[in-house]
This record gives sequence, C-alpha cells and structure tokens, in this order.
Amino acid sequence: MTHPSVRDSEPWRDPSAEAQIKIDHLVKSFGDTRAVDDVSLRIHRGELFSLLGGSGCGKTTLLRMLAGFVTPDEGRIGIDGQDVSRVPPYERPVNMMFQSYALFPHMSVENNVAFGLRRDGVEKGEITRRVGEALDLVQLGPLAKRKPGQLSGGQRQRVALARSIIKRPKVLLLDEPLSALDKKLREATQFELRTIQEQVGITFVMVTHDQEEAMTMSTRIAVMNHGKIVQVGKPNEIYEFPHSRFVADFIGSVNLFEGRLKECFADHAVVESPDAGADLAVGPAGTHAPGAAICVAVRPEKLRLAKPGEGLDLPNRLPGRVRDIAYLGDACVYHVTLDSGKVVKATAPNLGRWDDQPFARDEAVTVGWAAAASILVDP
Repeated sequence: MTHPSVRDSEPWRDPSAEAQIKIDHLVKSFGDTRAVDDVSLRIHRGELFSLLGGSGCGKTTLLRMLAGFVTPDEGRIGIDGQDVSRVPPYERPVNMMFQSYALFPHMSVENNVAFGLRRDGVEKGEITRRVGEALDLVQLGPLAKRKPGQLSGGQRQRVALARSIIKRPKVLLLDEPLSALDKKLREATQFELRTIQEQVGITFVMVTHDQEEAMTMSTRIAVMNHGKIVQVGKPNEIYEFPHSRFVADFIGSVNLFEGRLKECFADHAVVESPDAGADLAVGPAGTHAPGAAICVAVRPEKLRLAKPGEGLDLPNRLPGRVRDIAYLGDACVYHVTLDSGKVVKATAPNLGRWDDQPFARDEAVTVGWAAAASILVDP
C-alpha cells in the first residue's frame, strides 16, 4: 500500500508542520578544514531528501553525522523530538545503505536480508514473514536462495535495500546508492527506488553527486558547497529559480552573461551586457537596483535558433554562427559563437532524422529567447 505522498502535501510549506529531522547549526572540522559549516535543515516524514554537491562539499560528512559514525563539533541533530547528537549509531532509529552494498557473499539473498533481525533475536516465524514481504517489495522473491555473486548489480542493490528497510527504521540513509550501476540500469532503478520509498513511507536521506539522479528522485534537494547549504528546494525550483550563480552553474547546463542592470520596469528589466554584445530583456529585477552588477543565466533548452532573416518573435535576438553540433539522439546541442565572441549552447529536440537537421556547422544563425527565460543572479 502506498502511503500519502509528501510530494502532494508539501508539508515544508506549512510553518506549523513538525519536521521529523531537525538539524541545527551543525559544525564538523577535520584539522583546519571545516567540512560542515553551520548547517541547519528541516526534513519531513516521508520525504526522499537529497544532499547534492561536488566532491568535498561536506554532504557525506553530514550523512555520517546523521548515522552517528561522526560526532559533530557543534550543533544538534533531532529525530522525532529526540536529540541523537551524541547517541551511538546502534541506538539511533536509522539505518544506512552503503555505496558498496556490503552484502555477505557466502549467504543467500534471504539470509542477507534476515541478518539484522536474527541479531536482534526476532522470532523465526516473524523473520520468515518479514523477509518474504521485503523480497516481494523489491521483486526478488524468486531469487531468495541465490548468493550475491549470482545476481546482477541492480539485483544486489535491491537486496541491500530490502536488508536496510526490513528493520523498519524511521530514517534510511543512502550513500550514493546507484553509483555502481551502469547508466541505463541506474535510470530504471531511480524510479524503482522512488516507488518503493513511497510504498514503505520511510524517510530517505540520500547523498549523491549525480544531478539527474537527485532531480528524478527527490522531494527536495539541498545543494551544498564548501560545507554550507546554498539552496534547498524542489527539483524544479532549484533548476528554474537558482539563488546564486553557483547553483545555476552547478545544476544542469547554463549560459551566463555578465552585465549591469540598466533599467527596471514593473514587468521586466534591461541588462547591458558586453558578453552578449547587446542589451538583454529579462524578467523583473526584484531587489536589484539600476547600476548593480548582475549575471543573466539562460538554460540551453530555452534558446531558439533561426536562420538570419527568419521571424523570431523574441525580445532577445543575437547574431552568431554555429561552431559545433553534438548529436545526442533525442536532441542536438548547438555551440554557437555570438558576434560578441561568446560561445553559447542551445538545445533542440530532434523532430526529424539527422539528415533533416535545420542547421549546419559554420552556418550563420540568430539566437533568441524570451525575457521570462532569463534568471538574474549575483555575479
């Protein structure tokens, strides 16, 4: 049975909703390096919450503090109202699924899954019932007698998941859970894992460096950089409305135009940009004032290409020339050198076959986009 989805209710928008995990001003240093720097978070029951960032950003250290493997220097971790900041790992209501899966190679699938229950002294009949339920949930019932070496990478990942959830933790921590899988299997498993998480209703906190993985699976994402949380939001919020140049540049692909805010109106603003070689029409400037240094970010899929002289009814139109084309099957990425010298990327779906591509390398084009497609971020 699928539990009510927090994806629909969005409890984080309700100031009166009680968070299941409360992290307050967490700090952890290793020597002179501050790995986690004054981090505060609220994670609600039933979320699949991702900690996303590059290598060394502090996401794994934060996860290990949640697990109890690392003790914070400062701050507090609360789970369901209990301060667990100094509670040992085996007494916390959490379980952890490791990147390596850590399965016992000499044990069968069912014995791997049952291992934790046997150590806790659970009655044999109850173990049999719960192992059966867990294996059915991950669709491995017919493989219960096999050893891990007889399974595919995706099947081993599901065994590790079944073993992690069978003890019914309040929170499951996942450290790069899909990194060992090939691309196609990883994409399929993302949806499987998300479906299983909604069925069991356990809060998942996942560490990943894979942006697509975080965007596909998460209820919300916390983007980390240099030990700090730089933005928290739903995947579409992080992508469409980044709070900083770092987030805009880190999440997905983006074109960035340096400039200065020239004029502000009620429904739009104008940015003078040497990068673009022209003034750019953008959305409302918000708190930015005329004269302020600004950066205009535009996603490649928001750009439109046209041949010179063709109608392109968009406020931003820049002349350029196709420098290179990357064929991705379902889409093409065009690298266009603008007359200003800046190279931008534009993505277009392949509605026809390769021979029908509308633009060729070294062809003159016009690049255009709507004012609302522009994101204003600090330079």
